[in-house]
Amino acid sequence: MPSFDIVSEVDKHELTNAVDQANREVSNRFDFRGTDARVEQSEKVLTMHADSDFQLDQLQDILRMKLVKRGIEVSCLEVKDSVGNGKMRKQDILVREGLDKDASRIIVKEIKNSKSKVQAAIQGETVRVTGKKRDDLQGVMALLRDNDKIEMPLQFNNFRD
Repeated sequence: MPSFDIVSEVDKHELTNAVDQANREVSNRFDFRGTDARVEQSEKVLTMHADSDFQLDQLQDILRMKLVKRGIEVSCLEVKDSVGNGKMRKQDILVREGLDKDASRIIVKEIKNSKSKVQAAIQGETVRVTGKKRDDLQGVMALLRDNDKIEMPLQFNNFRD
């Protein structure tokens, strides 16, 4: 039986490249001259450092542009409030990966509501969809791409015929 997995992943190598490109652009921009503005990466947390909230916003825009160019969807980012004392401001951005239980349940519910002849099963941080026909599975993919209820970016992998 044909099947595929629904996951939400971020390519860590592309994320690192986007952070490096953002730091390179910040070091070359005139409005960031003489400041210690930078983006640091540790696993799934990106930390932005700048002198003011305005510069943090500019830095966030630069980072988002670099992520989009690298093929990473910005909807997987969770921006925290900025904190700081004295001269430096700091802001954390969490990179969300994996489908939590609520998102998985929403996906399964949407698939069942579509009345497609497929079965969906939650397996950890993935949702496995199986069906008899390849066309049914592709219809489910199209349905989930157009869905607004799921705020995480979805990838469809491990497609087997």
